[in-house]
Amino acid sequence: MDYKLKDTLSKDAFRYGYLINKIFPFIKPHMGRIILNMILAVPLGLLDSVVAFALKPYMDCVINGKPWHLLGFTIEQSLLATVIPFGIILFAIVQGLLKYTNNYLTDWTGNKISNALKIELFRKLTSLDPKFYDINSSGLVLTRFFTDPETASKNIINMIKSFIMTSFGIVGLVGVLLYNSWKLAIIGVGIMAIAITPVTLIRKRIKKVSNATMVVGGDMTTNFNETFAGNKIMTAYNLQKLQNEKFEHQIKEQFNLTISLTKRVGWMSPIMYFICSIGIALVMFYGNHLIISGQMTAGSFASFVTSLLLLYKPVKDLGRTLTDLQTTFVALGRVFELFDLVPNIKNNENAIKMNGLKSAIDFEHVYFEYEENTPVLKDFSLHVNKDETIALVGNSGGGKSTIVNLIPRFYDIQRGSIKFDGIDIKNIEIESLRNNISFVFQDNFLFSGTIKENILMGKETATEEEIQAVIKLAHLDEFLSTLENGIDTYVGERGASLSGGQRQRVAIARAMIKNAPIVILDEATSALDNESEAIVQKALDNLMKNKTVFVIAHRLSTINNADRIAVINEGELVEIGTHEQLMNIPDGNYKHLYEMQFKNQEVTV
Repeated sequence: MDYKLKDTLSKDAFRYGYLINKIFPFIKPHMGRIILNMILAVPLGLLDSVVAFALKPYMDCVINGKPWHLLGFTIEQSLLATVIPFGIILFAIVQGLLKYTNNYLTDWTGNKISNALKIELFRKLTSLDPKFYDINSSGLVLTRFFTDPETASKNIINMIKSFIMTSFGIVGLVGVLLYNSWKLAIIGVGIMAIAITPVTLIRKRIKKVSNATMVVGGDMTTNFNETFAGNKIMTAYNLQKLQNEKFEHQIKEQFNLTISLTKRVGWMSPIMYFICSIGIALVMFYGNHLIISGQMTAGSFASFVTSLLLLYKPVKDLGRTLTDLQTTFVALGRVFELFDLVPNIKNNENAIKMNGLKSAIDFEHVYFEYEENTPVLKDFSLHVNKDETIALVGNSGGGKSTIVNLIPRFYDIQRGSIKFDGIDIKNIEIESLRNNISFVFQDNFLFSGTIKENILMGKETATEEEIQAVIKLAHLDEFLSTLENGIDTYVGERGASLSGGQRQRVAIARAMIKNAPIVILDEATSALDNESEAIVQKALDNLMKNKTVFVIAHRLSTINNADRIAVINEGELVEIGTHEQLMNIPDGNYKHLYEMQFKNQEVTV
């Protein structure tokens, strides 16, 4: 499965039936309110035609004193003169109530659909494996998974409502035109049809610019995220000018795209004005003839011209609605492409649950590559007994982190197998596999929330006794006693308010409370000073007791705690044994590595 989000292109943007069918499950729970909303849109659309229609009896009857005949009834001047003013007030009240109800229902259903779509997309996002996050920028992911659903789902009900309202507005006004004079109606409606033709010519341009705008929007979000997360690097290397220039370039690019669309859409309005003005001129020219020849009353003509002028607004609105609707469908197309993403890492049929580790973990002739034809591990084999601690050492980029990332199936191998107690991990339920593994990374991520909440992520059902036990074992008790709110202290995004050593101890407590039989330590002390390392190392010692441990070692103190040391070079296991055994290999990889990297630490200690 290709996880790369490619420039937000949407191949389904014009497949309206397909997109409606895909969004329908999110619309269906709210169909009652949506149908009521669409029904209300009909009279709202017809309201303008009521105003135009009323001008005929007002001009002919109230102004000129002629009786008005309607459906076989004759209505006198005095009655109409009284009814029309009160009718205007009643009309305004009804119109206001309808508009309020219609707008409320539109916002309610739009937000409900948008929220449901966002929830499902977030579930999709959390189901994807690490490779997806490796190859896509945070800005692009945020735009595709958060902004697009907002554009797609929140506006679709409003667009459909506007389309219905506008369409019925046009139908009602055309009906008034035909009622007053079918001859003039042919001229007016014909010219109006010509005026709206340009709308159909810009659909593809809208799609192209909308996609390009989303790409730039994703780049801008990425820039913001990188500036925030990398603020110290930016300051240390004086990169402010570079970041500013990058953002200014993105702003200019977004501006150019917006103006490009404005230039192509903007010319429609003056052209429509010009074409419509020709229609009105022809109507007035021919209408004068009809009035003079007695074929049409002044009231009918006033009603007709008013209808024609009012018709321009819904026709223009229809053009804008169709443009906005196309933008919505482009966003919908992008959204449902995300639903087509399928996790590469998934349970095999008849996968079994894992209940602890009973004997050993085996890597058997493992081959792995992140990118095709770029091998990271080559014919890698390793046998690790239960409750054994294996230190992985080697040059940077040799494959140490890859090895520990394969154990919980963050990635799947290309060839070979990884077995727990003789069972291939691909035949173990992913959730139960990961439930049996605890992790402590070099830069442990803490979620925004309290220290307690972060610890409980290891085991939500932990008792207060268990929490207090891991606090002591992780050497957090002394640190927590200095905080006003203790374990309930809010640590902020990424745990930024804590020092590196404090974050590590919280992460160790989180791993401890999980009490998994397998522990993975990925350079857990390499970024700490000597004092912090000493405290963290004590906490790690407690975590590692009676566990099967894989530890990526950059420090001598970590290696000293290992039962065996595996030396990894260019994706291959080149040596394995105890410190003494490996040091006795003449010109050995470990011996060379020790003298270059670890011996100085021993002298320092």
